[in-house]
Amino acid sequence: MNRRHFLKQMGQGSLLVGTGAFPMEALAAAKPEITHITLLHTNDVHSRIDPFPMDGTKTQGLGGAARRASLIQQIRKQNANVLLFDAGDIFQGTPFFNFYGGELEMKLMSEMGYDAAAIGNHDFDAGMDGLLKQLPHANFPLLNINYDFTNTILRNKVQPYKIFQKEGIKIGVFGVGIELQGLVAEQNFAGTQYIDPLIPATKTATFLKEEMKCDYVVCLSHLGYKFNDNKSKICDIHLAEKSKNIDLIIGGHTHTFMDKPDIRKNIVDAPVVINQVGWAGLMLGRLDIYFEKSRAAQCAECKNIYIGK
Repeated sequence: MNRRHFLKQMGQGSLLVGTGAFPMEALAAAKPEITHITLLHTNDVHSRIDPFPMDGTKTQGLGGAARRASLIQQIRKQNANVLLFDAGDIFQGTPFFNFYGGELEMKLMSEMGYDAAAIGNHDFDAGMDGLLKQLPHANFPLLNINYDFTNTILRNKVQPYKIFQKEGIKIGVFGVGIELQGLVAEQNFAGTQYIDPLIPATKTATFLKEEMKCDYVVCLSHLGYKFNDNKSKICDIHLAEKSKNIDLIIGGHTHTFMDKPDIRKNIVDAPVVINQVGWAGLMLGRLDIYFEKSRAAQCAECKNIYIGK
């Protein structure tokens, strides 16, 4: 199936992300043993706890942690198999961060039941000691495979990946981050070694898919969707097209509002879904994935939801 057909299906609310062409109606009629998993995600929330003020701008009244929590709770009532992720830049952007240093953000995410998060460049804004101080408030792991923290206080505090199981389906999740040099004050990440994410991402995805027998591999990426001013810079599109065994990239950093995911072919011509939901908690990303017992088909529906509209 070509990319145009993929995008056409996504516009109709259904997208094939595995092998075989099984429309939702056919799957329902055949009544195979199917496991339905809902993936929810945010990125670049930037300490936006309250809704945007009623100031006449296009974002007035939108967003807010309370509304997001309510929406997540409603979705969990509809489906018990829900995973909730964040793609980084949890911190920085409102006085809540200036006053509490990230404690409130971590506590609220824990209350919402986040399962894992990537590390964004702004998550270093209070230094590594500031980030370390907030980790006890997070009931979820921070994931990253391309920051070497060996010679820092974050050594052994960040996990490379985590595997989740839902009704026998194994979802492998790992995180990648953008190069910090030039984005973050050097004293805030001193001792951290940046590694180009392409090789470790491919290696980790292959390990998760082939050795750990994961049915689906998700990359939480704070690389950015794409960079028009620097097309050679590593981004989600490059990662998707130059790697293998990654099924879904949940992105961040570029604050890209996507009405529907982008679909790219990887180095073995398999589809990779890329999705991102802007910034400030204005949207909640949702992908509904259906796994047949035979693993022959995986169908997904996507709806990126504005919070407050």
